[in-house]
Amino acid sequence: MLEAERPLRLLALHGYRQSGRRFHQRTGALRKALRGRAELVTFDAPHLVPGGGEEDDGDGGDPPRGWWFSRPGAFEAAEAAEEPAGLTEALRAVEEALEKLGPFDGLLGFSQGAALAAMVCALRARGDPRFPVAFAVLVAGFVSRSPAHGHFYREPIALPTLHVVGEADAVIAAPLSMELARSFVEPVVLTHPGGHFVPVGAPQKKAYLDFLGRFRAGQGEAEMPGAGAV
Repeated sequence: MLEAERPLRLLALHGYRQSGRRFHQRTGALRKALRGRAELVTFDAPHLVPGGGEEDDGDGGDPPRGWWFSRPGAFEAAEAAEEPAGLTEALRAVEEALEKLGPFDGLLGFSQGAALAAMVCALRARGDPRFPVAFAVLVAGFVSRSPAHGHFYREPIALPTLHVVGEADAVIAAPLSMELARSFVEPVVLTHPGGHFVPVGAPQKKAYLDFLGRFRAGQGEAEMPGAGAV
């Protein structure tokens, strides 16, 4: 009898002013929708953010964390930071999570976590062995405005991605997420009418499953991606 294929495993990168535990709680509906097909594993960003509160509603609990700062102790996605701080530690944290909590097949990123996941995708597409992932799902992502991060986008990123874009997102406006999608080779784009959250309605569930259906656990590389919007 053939051994049953394990579900895909996705390393999940939370948003700014969130934590791994918070993001685990916030993605309960998504984890239920993907049950049997994919597992999400969350972990904490390396940097504590001064002054509590989460990027969306600050409902208490774990200290808020971030992946990098555009100025000391703070972050704004639209800020073209001349001296961003903390990205090296963030990439190291992802590398260590992939190694210690793995194996993983792909990434799921939300907001600042999606921006970081895109950078990881760029490094992986260039052959960086620290980040053995085959695809990413990027929710409310954006291109870093920092000139120091420009090298991540200097060439189209050849790794399969699903970009989830909220048309009413007041935190990361839809054009910013679409700009990130255009940084990839043949991205798949999923728009939804909502705001700054991970949508899990019936249309989104189908799009997630369709995208993840292109991959196999431990495959290491996927089918050639196809462009499109869903």
